[in-house]
Amino acid sequence: MPRQAASCSFDFLSALEVPGRLRPSALDLGPLVRRSVEARRRQAFKGVGRGRGGDLTRSQAASMSAEDRRNLHAFRDYVTKTLDPTYILSYMAPWFKDDEVQHIQAEKNNKGTMEAASLFLKFLLELQEEGWFRGFLDALVHAGYSGLYEAIETWDFQKIESLEEYRMLLKRLQPEFKTTVNPKDILPKISECLISQECEEIIQVCSNKGLMAGAEKMVECLLRSDKENWPKTLKLALEIDENKFSQLWIVDKDAKNAEPKVLEDDEIETSDIQIFYKEEPECQNLSQNSSPPSASPTCTPLKPRNYQLELAFPAKEGKNTIICAPTGCGKTLVSLLICEHHLKKFPQGQKGKVVFFANQLPVYEQQKSVFSKYFEKLGYKVAGVSGATSENILVEQIVENNDIIIFTPQILVNNLRNGTLPSLSVFTLMIFDECHNTGKHHPYNMIMFNYLDQKLGGSSDLLPQVIGLTASVGIGDAKNTMEAMEYICKLCASLDTSVIATVKDNLEELEEIVYKPQKFFRKVESRTTDRFKCIISQLMRETESLAKNIFDELGTVTLESVSQIQNRNFGTQKYEQWIVSVQKACMVFLLPDKDEESRICKALYLYTSHLRKYNDALIINEHARMKDALDYLKDFFTDVRAAGFDEIEQHLTQRFEEKLEELESVSMDPSNENPKLQDLSFILQEEYHLNPESRTILFVKTRALVDALKKWIEENSELSFLKPGILTGRGKTNHNTGMTLPAQKCALDAFRTDGDKKILIATSVADEGIDIAQCNLVILYEYVGNVIRMIQTRGRGRARGSKCFLLTSNADVIEKEKINIYKENMMNDSILRLQTWDEAVFKEKVLQIQIQEKLIRDSQGKVEPVPDKEKKKLLCRKCKGFACYTSDIRVVEDCHYTVVGDAFRKCYVSKLHPKPKSFGHFEKRAKIFCARQNCSHDWGIHVKYKTFEIPVIKIEGFVVEDITTGAQKLYAKWRDFPFEKRSFDATEMSKGPHDLSL
Repeated sequence: MPRQAASCSFDFLSALEVPGRLRPSALDLGPLVRRSVEARRRQAFKGVGRGRGGDLTRSQAASMSAEDRRNLHAFRDYVTKTLDPTYILSYMAPWFKDDEVQHIQAEKNNKGTMEAASLFLKFLLELQEEGWFRGFLDALVHAGYSGLYEAIETWDFQKIESLEEYRMLLKRLQPEFKTTVNPKDILPKISECLISQECEEIIQVCSNKGLMAGAEKMVECLLRSDKENWPKTLKLALEIDENKFSQLWIVDKDAKNAEPKVLEDDEIETSDIQIFYKEEPECQNLSQNSSPPSASPTCTPLKPRNYQLELAFPAKEGKNTIICAPTGCGKTLVSLLICEHHLKKFPQGQKGKVVFFANQLPVYEQQKSVFSKYFEKLGYKVAGVSGATSENILVEQIVENNDIIIFTPQILVNNLRNGTLPSLSVFTLMIFDECHNTGKHHPYNMIMFNYLDQKLGGSSDLLPQVIGLTASVGIGDAKNTMEAMEYICKLCASLDTSVIATVKDNLEELEEIVYKPQKFFRKVESRTTDRFKCIISQLMRETESLAKNIFDELGTVTLESVSQIQNRNFGTQKYEQWIVSVQKACMVFLLPDKDEESRICKALYLYTSHLRKYNDALIINEHARMKDALDYLKDFFTDVRAAGFDEIEQHLTQRFEEKLEELESVSMDPSNENPKLQDLSFILQEEYHLNPESRTILFVKTRALVDALKKWIEENSELSFLKPGILTGRGKTNHNTGMTLPAQKCALDAFRTDGDKKILIATSVADEGIDIAQCNLVILYEYVGNVIRMIQTRGRGRARGSKCFLLTSNADVIEKEKINIYKENMMNDSILRLQTWDEAVFKEKVLQIQIQEKLIRDSQGKVEPVPDKEKKKLLCRKCKGFACYTSDIRVVEDCHYTVVGDAFRKCYVSKLHPKPKSFGHFEKRAKIFCARQNCSHDWGIHVKYKTFEIPVIKIEGFVVEDITTGAQKLYAKWRDFPFEKRSFDATEMSKGPHDLSL
């Protein structure tokens, strides 16, 4: 008998609505779920609740259990794709018999996890005992299925459904994932997206079967993850490790252009990745005198410092202003002052409308929180829209119904482009955080193009006031003060600002708040002899020679642009770039003999992969211990051996193993210790001798170095007392990238509050947006960027008496940092000079730049490509099998693409769609895949359109081949493919609907 359980505590009110993307009508569940929701609504309004207003009676509990059972049955497909029931069986023991538990475990072993989940649900739904549903939810929580728990608790599976496109992408990329990703490296960064038992199983598989098998296991676990953040967590984990798989793993929806809603499944569009530097939102320490939100139910007036009032003054005068002030000085409070003044200045009957742009989700979330807490107490309405929340939100209503709107900038770009918002005149004030990014194709610049077109086009509509916030305006590639002034003027022209506000009158007060650490440069010599590098370099030369033999076999230098390596240096980023260029060239490499083409491309891939690993090991050896570099290679070759290898891999592995004994010997020789590590040890020991309470951030370039240095400190008897922590990613509240916000906060909180954790080893994440006020020692370990990054990195050390060390063996690195310091001084001098200009003269200068830039912009206007009327082939992108001709493609309702004719139906197979839905005249029924043996590449979906059964294909499933030349090309979007498009014509279809081949 099961133990007595409390009656189910399902939250009635949370289930009153079914999300738009999962409307019951779309799933033929309308009557079922509507009855369930209405019953909960009636009971909620009657005051009957679980855990709120009293317990349900036995009959009520039984009724609710029946409803839960029906809903669980309706949404069972989501559960079976997500749940591994063996992880929760121990928590369900009171409700399951021993033979049922054994049956479920056997089902997983013999048929797989989904079949085991289906059997688990069958047994679960047959339960009649009271409390089974609550027991199931509790089991999910205990096991770590937080996403699935939330979905079932609210009967809202939208978040889990949104992960499907990423699951499909990961399935397609699984071969590349297992050959390029080291699961041991990224597991610590993505562990929060997995069940703890899954993490243990991945580690066990890596140990027993090798890294490739571990990578396969990791893919299997990610495909079942119910954590909404896992796609972007994986993305940043890969980027931190500088893993080239990250170039294939495209997840940032906010950076995509707006397009018509298309029916194609799992559309992943590729785009160029741009990195924009940023500073923290400074939402915690707005002002020393600010009262906490809980201090009073009424709003306490802001108590700004004098320098903050000085920064806000021009903007409060109504002038378009760039506010340039150091990291940590409280620019967020300045923006609150400006907003409040702006909104209060309007006479009765008129209203202001403010939009605040935040580049990244963490800043967006924190600024939204800050603005909401302050302005809602004053009676203003605050709302926000980001790429993570925009899908089911009507932006025009958000703008219309609120006084202050927080946006990630691409949201506004999209809504201006598609006409949802008619113009920027709906706003009266725009604030750009990290405004130094307003250039090139950044969304800030796209917004300001719209603004400037309206301004220079003679529109009578009023334009909003513009405010920019930054710690550094930068100077670009300027080589002197005149060029720097010109660069800053162009930034001002882009933002239509005529004032640059800096602290001048209250500089002493600012310097009391924001400390500028002392900067020290430490140049150390590299190893005088490096036998490890000599051995690895010889192996690389041999491997290069083998690769060159491939080119010689061809008789002609088909890959001439990449077969030559100019001025190569092993163990450098330039060499890494060459390797990547070879692998990319192989993707479009063509030969008449396709088998020969496949053989050559595979051989080049293997050779370049080994060269890349050797190159990585040399970089680790240069900056850390030989032991760490050798361990890296040993793990790689263990992985290769475990996966089973062909003749090429056997030969390469044999050559490495022949050198392994000597490599082991030199790596264990104390005389080969890295001088840079000796100097780093000296700095740390000296500083902690002077101040045992020091708090240190150690910046390094890669995740591999983070791990190597952490291990080195922990194994060093003189430094192990530092108890190092690591910080390698940025979390985002909804769609997380890298470490989740909770994980990141946990690492930071431990560093701030745990006196034993005295050092934090971090990648670039910590120089951009992390507020660590008590840090007094910053060490840049072979770490340098541009002037903006230098200012932000230095700003991490804010405690009085802070120091900043740059430690390097490369004189060029020190020289670059000195150039950055020179550029910073040049920037400050340029700003001071511009501030002496007459405002009318400055405005005229800005206007002339704007006119000139608009002429250039208009002259380079996008020219619509002329449709290519020549017939082309579509080939499967995975196996290169023939699919159809462009002449067979038809456009349905402007944005969906189908193929007519019986021939195409023989090229694909269909499987019932896991999420059948209806959109307008379309009813999504099945998925279609390449029919060639061992391919099954995803081509799109099968739908019922009106009375016709038709395939709907997606362009990223195919390669386009020119029939005449044989040249092949990839397209990410249909709109980029300039072929002659013909509209769908029902008369072309064969009589009667076509059956699906399921």
